[in-house]
Amino acid sequence: MAEIGKVVSPGKLASNMQKRITRAQEKVMQKLGKADETKDMAFEEVVANFNKQLADGTKLQRDLKAYLVAVNTMHECSKRLHDCLADIYDPEWFGKEEVDSLVEDTDILWQDFHQKLADNAVISMDTYLAQFPDIKARMAKRERKLVDFDSARHHFASIQKAKKKDEAKIAKAEEDLGRAQKVFEEINYELQEELPTLWNSRVGLYVNTFQSVAGLEEKFHRDMSKLNQNLSDIMTKLDEQRQAKKGVKAASIGTSEVATNHNLSESGTDINTSPSESREAPPAPRPPRPTSCQEVKLDNVTIVLEETVVADINITTPSQVRGQMTPFLI
Repeated sequence: MAEIGKVVSPGKLASNMQKRITRAQEKVMQKLGKADETKDMAFEEVVANFNKQLADGTKLQRDLKAYLVAVNTMHECSKRLHDCLADIYDPEWFGKEEVDSLVEDTDILWQDFHQKLADNAVISMDTYLAQFPDIKARMAKRERKLVDFDSARHHFASIQKAKKKDEAKIAKAEEDLGRAQKVFEEINYELQEELPTLWNSRVGLYVNTFQSVAGLEEKFHRDMSKLNQNLSDIMTKLDEQRQAKKGVKAASIGTSEVATNHNLSESGTDINTSPSESREAPPAPRPPRPTSCQEVKLDNVTIVLEETVVADINITTPSQVRGQMTPFLI
């Protein structure tokens, strides 16, 4: 294919078109079994390895970029969470300045982790895969040159078998065959040298990539653990401060209650007596009346009468007393 912006002469364009036609005819003849095809089983194995290596590398690159996106998402979520903490943290609370500093340090730690992952893992993976398109294009060129070589070989063989031999045509066909063979063998040799080396390089790439990721993760989590521990300590001290203030408040309330009870005691009021209990107690019930005078001996009449009069003095009139005494005087 002509490069973009490069001027192609009509003669060159016609030559390229003729090559395409010749290659197409050769491929058809080979598929129909009317022409043999040069096979290189060793190279086909190398090509299979190349295709697998390219597929594996492409998948690894895709997953690394997805991992980087996930890290960036976690960074954003962590930043929003810690910014929220800084906003709701009252200035008078314990460790306000330390909390603000931890929020800033956490954001910087995430940024550093994300950037180093991109530099040491993703970019190196991009560099590794950047060599595959060129090699793939050269492999495609090798395949075309192999078809040209087979076509030139078949053309030379057909001229040699012709009944009427034309030495000029035979010489021209032989020259074309030699040129096609040389071009093919040059590119084939280069690929035979490069492809096995490329195949073996994947081990070093995997080792470096995952060692880098593991090391960066280990350092990130270690540093993040320290920040999280510091934040946890601040929260613990903040809670202790709250509990201490709560205890002081409870002690203050207890002291106030003791002072109030003391004042009430001095005023003569029992603080343990309810309002209903502090009212005046009802009068004690009257003692039972003595037995009737008919059951008392005569010697004790005067005593019974005196006790009766005393018991009823507050509730009977003098006339009632005399009325009660009259039967005993008769």
